[in-house]
Amino acid sequence: MKSLPTKKTHVIGAALFAAAMTLPFSNAAFAEAAPEKGIVAFKYLNYKESQPVSEDRMSVNAYTVSAMAPIAGKWSISTSYTYDSVTGASPDYHSNIDHFISGASPIREQRDAGDLSVTRYLPQGSVTVGGSYSEENDYISRGYSAQASISTEDKNTTFTFGGSYTTDTIAANNSEWRDLGRIEEKRTVAGALGVTQVLTKQDIVQLNLGYSKGRGYFDDPYKTYDYRPDRRESKTVMTRWNHHFAAIDGTSHLSYRYYTDSFGIRAHTFGLEYLQSLPHEWTVTPSVRFYSQTAADFYLPVDPADPGRNDYFLPLFIAGTPLGITSMDQRLSSFGALTLGIKVEKRIAKDWIVDLKYENYEQRAGWSMTGGGDPGLKPFSASFVQVGLSREF
Repeated sequence: MKSLPTKKTHVIGAALFAAAMTLPFSNAAFAEAAPEKGIVAFKYLNYKESQPVSEDRMSVNAYTVSAMAPIAGKWSISTSYTYDSVTGASPDYHSNIDHFISGASPIREQRDAGDLSVTRYLPQGSVTVGGSYSEENDYISRGYSAQASISTEDKNTTFTFGGSYTTDTIAANNSEWRDLGRIEEKRTVAGALGVTQVLTKQDIVQLNLGYSKGRGYFDDPYKTYDYRPDRRESKTVMTRWNHHFAAIDGTSHLSYRYYTDSFGIRAHTFGLEYLQSLPHEWTVTPSVRFYSQTAADFYLPVDPADPGRNDYFLPLFIAGTPLGITSMDQRLSSFGALTLGIKVEKRIAKDWIVDLKYENYEQRAGWSMTGGGDPGLKPFSASFVQVGLSREF
């Protein structure tokens, strides 16, 4: 695998397909029975950013092949492989410096990632263990996870618990302010507890609690003036409520997630999906998600006295005066974001399913629920297009 050493933000492509796999509760919430059929699936995703200050922002093309196969009626094995490529350019800091964005090094990055998990099904539960590996030219990530679930005799209540351990190796290949080729590491341990309750024939609710603790290199080595704490702890609370409308064969999915971490970020995520079955084995799923966060304690906003100038503290660096823990990454600022999406799915033969999904993401400083957004930041937009094909066997 070859790629150019480039100046880049650490890429979203990895998260788009792998994020669900890194969460202990990404699998079914119930102590499910062993599957009777296996499945092979292919997905293609295109992600593209846009911002008023630049027409050439980040673009990601990602391809994933995954498979699950039952074994001996009590086991299953699941695996996936993802390849993604990233092109475009990214600002050194903030979002409103035309000369920095136009002068940023072009990004051309490839990434390979894979995972493997094995599940043992029990009379009232299941146990899953797995591992994952991801590599690009300057970033290697290894992950290990375990999850178990147990249900009551009536199968109306399921308890789930799990944990994961991730180790990352990062190399700074291109930076004006750091030692080139320096190798850094990061270690993260995470755990989660959850309970799922069947209330009625139409209603299921779920509560998940999560905690993670990481130590090591959290800086973005491809952003200027980015110096973050070497430790990060986070806590999450997530609730879900699924309701089935039997008369019209539709299901709503409501969710809320609260997140807090030692960087000072407090975030709220509200989600709503509605899955509607249609004649001739079609389904359509519109969705809406709203996200809001406060700024990290060490986020440095655009100079309020001169929003067009972001290097107002540059003399401090030239004079050798340390800034300490500081970041101008707009992802650490206070903002709100709205995502609208729709997914269409069709069974095209007895064992084949094809799906198409589109999402549009809009981020604004002024949309933060708690206020305090950085007025110097430009609006940010992104679009996701995903096509999938799967076959049961």
